This record gives sequence, C-alpha cells and structure tokens, in this order.
Amino acid sequence: MCVLAKGAGVVPELRPWRSARPHVARLVGAVRPRLARAAAAAGPWVARLTEAAEPQLTRATRTWQYTALAATAGLALAVAAVTAAGPWDSSGQRTAERDRATARGSTGGVDHGAGSAGREPSPAPSAASVLTGLGSGTPGHAVPAAPGGKAFADVLGPLLKDPSLGPRRSAAVVDISTGKRLYAVAAGTALTPASTTKIATAVAALSALGPDHRLTTRTALETGTKELVLVGGGDPTLTARAEADGNASLRTLADRTAAALRKRGLRKVTLSYDTTLYAGRALHPIGVNDNLAAVTALMADEARTNDSVRGPVPRVPDPAADAARRFGDFLQDHGITTSAPGPSEATGHADALAAVSSPPLASLVERMLTNSDNDIAEALARHTAVATGKRADLAGAGAAIRSRLDRLGLPVSGARIKDGSGLDRTGHLTADLLTALLVTAADPGHPELRPTLTGLPVAGFTGTLSSRYADGAAGLVRAKTGTLTGVNTLAGTVVAHDGRILAFAFLTTGTKNPGAAQAALDRAATALASCGCR
Repeated sequence: MCVLAKGAGVVPELRPWRSARPHVARLVGAVRPRLARAAAAAGPWVARLTEAAEPQLTRATRTWQYTALAATAGLALAVAAVTAAGPWDSSGQRTAERDRATARGSTGGVDHGAGSAGREPSPAPSAASVLTGLGSGTPGHAVPAAPGGKAFADVLGPLLKDPSLGPRRSAAVVDISTGKRLYAVAAGTALTPASTTKIATAVAALSALGPDHRLTTRTALETGTKELVLVGGGDPTLTARAEADGNASLRTLADRTAAALRKRGLRKVTLSYDTTLYAGRALHPIGVNDNLAAVTALMADEARTNDSVRGPVPRVPDPAADAARRFGDFLQDHGITTSAPGPSEATGHADALAAVSSPPLASLVERMLTNSDNDIAEALARHTAVATGKRADLAGAGAAIRSRLDRLGLPVSGARIKDGSGLDRTGHLTADLLTALLVTAADPGHPELRPTLTGLPVAGFTGTLSSRYADGAAGLVRAKTGTLTGVNTLAGTVVAHDGRILAFAFLTTGTKNPGAAQAALDRAATALASCGCR
C-alpha cells in the first residue's frame, strides 16, 4: 500500500481528458472478431478499412482501446487493435509483437521475446485486466478507483533516493486515463532530459505535420539548360541500398530520372544538389560524433560508413555530396553521363522530373523512438520549423517545438529545447512536461499523436529496452531512455498491477555510474508495475 505524496493533485493542463470511456470494453468485445479478420487480411491498410466499415467505433473508443493495448505490447487482443490503429514501424517492432501474440493465443500471459542472456521475461497480464484499467472492467469486476488518499510516495521515495541517481532528480507519475498526478518530486524543476527530448520532438512534429506526412526527395531539370538538380527533402531514411525495405530509394529515383531524361533526348547532364530546405550550420553543437551525422536536407542511409541501420558509427563528412555522388553513379548505370556533383539551388522554373517519398511520418516517429535515432530526430525538428514558418536551423527548430507544445496547452515553463535529439546537454525539460506529453498522446482528441506511444521501446523486447527488465516488468513498461555523461532519464507508460495505465518521468543529473543509475530507474518503473497503490 502507498501513502499519497504531498502536493499530489490534478495537473491543470490535463483536465480536458480526465474521464475514461465507460463502454470501451463492451465495444472492444463487439468489434474484436472483425478487427482480427481485417488485420490478417489487410495488414497496415486495415485502419482505413475499419474506419469505412465500422462507423459505430468512435474515434475516442478506438484511441483509448489502442492506448491501453499498445501499452502492454503484445496481448492477444492487441493483435487486432494495434494492427487497426497505426502504422507498421520499419524496425519490425509492431510486426514482432503481433506475431508473438498470435502464437500465444488469447488466454493471457503473453511475453515479449527473450531478455538478456536468452532468458524469457515475465508475462504481461491478460487483456481483461488491461481493459479494466480504462474504465469498464470485465463482468463482475469493478473498475478500481483512481488513487486518492493513498499513493506512491512510500514505494517510489526510497527507490528514487538511491545514491547512484546523483544529487539532483525529478519525478512525476500521472494516471493516463484521468490526467490526475499521483506522485511528484521536484516535477516542475527543469533538468537535462537527454534522449527523452525525442518525446517532445515526436509530439511537435506530429502536431505540425500530421502522421501521414511524407518527406520527398526529387529531381528537377533547369529550363533551357542541362543542369540536373537533386533536391534534398530532409529525409534521413533515404537509402542507396539495393533493398529499400520500405524507405525511399535513391536507386528508384535515379531510374525514374533517367527515364525522364531519355524522353527529353538527354544522355549527358551537369549534376547539382540542393540542400537549401535547411538553414544554418549542419554540424550539431556536440561536434563530429558517431551518434549523429551532419544535419543536412540531403543524405543517404544517415551517412553511415557501414551497413548498420542503428546505433553509433562514423559518418561521412559531407552527407549531401556523398548522396549526390551515389546518385550520379546510379544514373551512369542507366546510360546517363553526369559531371561531378556540386551544390546549387533549384529555381522555381525548373521542370520536375521524378520524386520518391519516405514512409509516413508516423512510421518515422516510431523508428526514432524505438531506436533512439538521432538523425531522424534532428530531421523532424527541422521539418517542424519549416511547417510552422520558423527558420529551419537549430535555434528555429527548438523554438518551433516549444511553440507547438505551448499551442497544445502543455506546461512548457522552464523548458529549453535546444535540439530535436537531446544530445545538447544545455537543453532542459521537466517531469511535468514529459508526463503531460504522454497523456496528451493518449488523449482521444489527438489521435494524430498516437505514434508517440506506439513507438516507445518495450521493456525486455524492443529497441533500447530490449536487454532490460528481463526479470521485472517486461512487456509492462514502454519507455524512452536517455543517457549522457552524468545524466540518466526514463519516461514512458506502465501497466500497473490493477490494470491502470500510468505515465511516468524520472530525470537525474550528476550520476557517476551510468549502469547503476539505469538499474535504479528500472527498479522504480518496475515498482510502478507491481504496486496497486490504491
């Protein structure tokens, strides 16, 4: 049992969505067979089909159903609901959850893949208890009341006083279905968030651009000349690999461009490239670093120098020139001779030749969060600036993100957003803001923000949490990690013992041992999963 923390109360910014949907379980039961059949038949397109065929399933119901089921990461009922509700991440996270849940059947206790050292993590609870957490409950089972006179202080307090967490820490826990703050320690104190910054970037980009937005790379031929311009569209997932795996393909763009040139009788062109979508210096304040390429509107495969798709690796010094050179090589393969590429800017009078587009923004957000992809994060920050009329440089991107969050009514006081990735340690966020971001992403009034939740790594299963929680809250915690020298953070959602969905944020500064600090934060999140706290 827990004692209510002093100062716990309702976060004002979260009031509009306090009430859970009392009929969600009954509606879920009614549409489950149809969703399952549609999911099996139509895969990632089933969401659109469902909207056309199931008008009685309201947006609010689908959103709350999806939020709860995605939070448990792989329950049998979630197979249908998750498939119906969102995009398929290129990392395979969502596909893996569906396949494993299907293999286990619908009797509850689905796990989420092998943990560290090949050990199987603990099972997640059955779907019924998760639905209970959304306000309806199962037959004969009352919905647990939101924690009132009791809370989490006596459970979390000792864990967050662990010396390995350093001298400064901030924490908040919020009931995601009501917006009620259940626990807070210096929740309004702004600390370095590290990669949990990506949660703010995700919400801002989705809010400004929409989940269906795509980033387009194109070619243009300057009128009356033989200058071919490769125009960067700010897509860091543009690939030069033979297998595009759903990403925009530089090879496909070359194929289409060569065909368009041949129709014009051109076999030899002057090749240029345009990176003017972004402004300012390309080098991030951290300097040359294996965790991030130069931030430019044109790059292929995140400018990686090997075949990796995630994690730190040396990058080519000039990503745009490298991508243009590769593009010229592909044109040569199609019989088009080019000059050595150089920088230029396409004019408004140039003839459009060909284009390729990235996966939807929703998929990019999921990939960014699951893999903690810094290149995607910085690209989405710049695109948020472009969409909101800000200068597309580092400062403009930070200002654009903060502006979008403020427009959503989120508590941005004290926040300093210096980049999209969180690599700049001079950036600051509060635990209040991070939990408010997660609750807003679960709000039925903002279905466009849903990928912020679905992209969070699953404890013991995917992304940056794949090797953590093997003996604890595997499958119950979905969270974004953050690590810099002396900084450890964790923010996400957790399914509590009573089935209630909680949003949490833990920020610490001054840590000496990153491994010990990480373990301490994991223990705190695990405590949330195991504590009924009513």
